[in-house]
Amino acid sequence: MHLFAGSSHPALAKAIAKELGIELGAVTLKKFSCGERYVRYEESMRGQDVYILQTSGITPDDALIELFLMIQAAKLAFARSVHVILPNYPYARQDRVSQWREPISAKLIAHLLEESGADHIMTINLHSDQIQGFFSVPADALDTSHIFIEYLKEKNLPNPVIVSPDIGGAKIAKKFADSLGADLAILHKSRPSHNKAEILEVVGEVEGKTCIIFDDMIDTAGTLLTAQKALLKRGVNKNIYVAATHPIFSGAAISRLNKANFKEVIVTDTMPVKKSAVKGMKILSVAPMIAQVIKNVDEGSSVTQMYGTK
Repeated sequence: MHLFAGSSHPALAKAIAKELGIELGAVTLKKFSCGERYVRYEESMRGQDVYILQTSGITPDDALIELFLMIQAAKLAFARSVHVILPNYPYARQDRVSQWREPISAKLIAHLLEESGADHIMTINLHSDQIQGFFSVPADALDTSHIFIEYLKEKNLPNPVIVSPDIGGAKIAKKFADSLGADLAILHKSRPSHNKAEILEVVGEVEGKTCIIFDDMIDTAGTLLTAQKALLKRGVNKNIYVAATHPIFSGAAISRLNKANFKEVIVTDTMPVKKSAVKGMKILSVAPMIAQVIKNVDEGSSVTQMYGTK
């Protein structure tokens, strides 16, 4: 087994390697002045199973090109199999044609990963379940719900209610709420434009309760701020929590979160982020989960239990 890290999140790769009790493989990653990427493995992988970790980050296009090159280089070096660990799947929100003459970008990324030579994909908390069906190679869509549930149960929050920021996330939020023993509320929102959201209605009883806004990602944090305002207007406990898997934190997200003053912003380390960036932020690691999946795949064991509450 060989584990290599792309340049986007070496800290997570090191944490996974530590869980596995192995060293990260040596690979040279460069970027030329013209912007082109260069990849070269510094060790033999002939006939071996290779695992490559990369996350999309703030610059997903650069991360993807580097990943494609790493996959192809491994195949050309006669790796027996290439397993791609892509915790935050890029272009996940572009999973269908919502307006005329748009691409289905999430599907294209799946095709490019396969064309590069990926034999197996591991990703975490896909924005929509249908993306898993875009692949013709095995694709494991892991779930972090159990990580959040274990953490939140220890807090013993009074009258908790899980708040789904939109109807699309209601199914997952319901299972999350049931596992936590909490009620469920759903925000009905509209998007007048990209990265802008308006809360039209709150479905469910929230007055006097401790709200936990549960989502798959935090991008610009615009939805969270509008959700917070809508919930406070309805008399919820002022200590509002946020739980989201992917801390993308683009644009004005960090300043918005600090201004919002949530009781706690709970995320995972699927993407690199400093704990000090946001006041009251708690970072839960996915390294043990990913390491366990790698062990199971390497041993030929099932990874079903890693699908969380789905």
